[in-house]
Amino acid sequence: MTAAPSEAGRLASRPHPRKPLTDLPAGAVDAHCHVFGPCALFPYAPDRQFSPAEAPKEKLFAVRDFLGFSRSVIVQAPCHGTDNRALVDALATAGGDRARGVACLPPGVTRAELADLHAAGVRGIRFNLSRQAPVKPDAYYLGLADQVAELGWHVLVYLKDADLMDRWPLLTRLPTVVVVDYLGQPDVSQPLDAPGFALFQRLMRDHDNIWASLSGAERVSVVGPPGYDDFIPFAQRIATAFPGQVLWGTDWPHPDIVSHMPDEGNLVDLIPRIAPGPDLQRKLLVDNPMRLYWKDQPSGQG
Repeated sequence: MTAAPSEAGRLASRPHPRKPLTDLPAGAVDAHCHVFGPCALFPYAPDRQFSPAEAPKEKLFAVRDFLGFSRSVIVQAPCHGTDNRALVDALATAGGDRARGVACLPPGVTRAELADLHAAGVRGIRFNLSRQAPVKPDAYYLGLADQVAELGWHVLVYLKDADLMDRWPLLTRLPTVVVVDYLGQPDVSQPLDAPGFALFQRLMRDHDNIWASLSGAERVSVVGPPGYDDFIPFAQRIATAFPGQVLWGTDWPHPDIVSHMPDEGNLVDLIPRIAPGPDLQRKLLVDNPMRLYWKDQPSGQG
């Protein structure tokens, strides 16, 4: 069944993804997903850029179980701005051993507010560092990063290949683990040794606190589904070169997608191509996310 349109050409997630052919390792973590709404309880932010179809926690957890994941990392949705109530509610429903969160923080957040988010299961914050985002001085980001580093949180950053050089000084000064969304969105029409992707690999090689999320094939690929064949060599290069610095997530329900709505079964079946062999897959899906988000629990606990 195809996805239905939501707003301004954007698509809602597929109601019935296919069952993946890939058997995930025990304890696998979907390390990037979202909840939207329900709006009656958790209204969208007035200054949002778009209004996606609702994707409440019940649907998220049903997709998690259907695909074969044990845990979720729920990233604050752009449509909710810095109101993290929907995120916190989903974390409470999932329980502490099954979900962690990445929040978006307002200016002037207090230590007490951070402590409450930590108790709820939040373990990171997200920065939009793309050129399209509102311009903020580096000191703004460094100040927030210093606050959350004290709690052992990481920073998730959204940027594009063309932004990397401008953001290099900030990225290399952040005082905690930095996870770059969507592989830094490389230009997959270029070769693997093109300057932009070479710079991203240098960033990871020279700074072992820089990690990459190898999700987002549906955003980065030019050739598209079902195989996203132009994305695979880039993701595989990072997975094999930096096996201890990578994560993977579905990005369900794929916010702000306008080209096509991916089938999560297809996305999961990319994992053996991105991370060939059980050892790399376990690092990608279990060991690394457990080390980042569940430091107090053994990675083998399913």
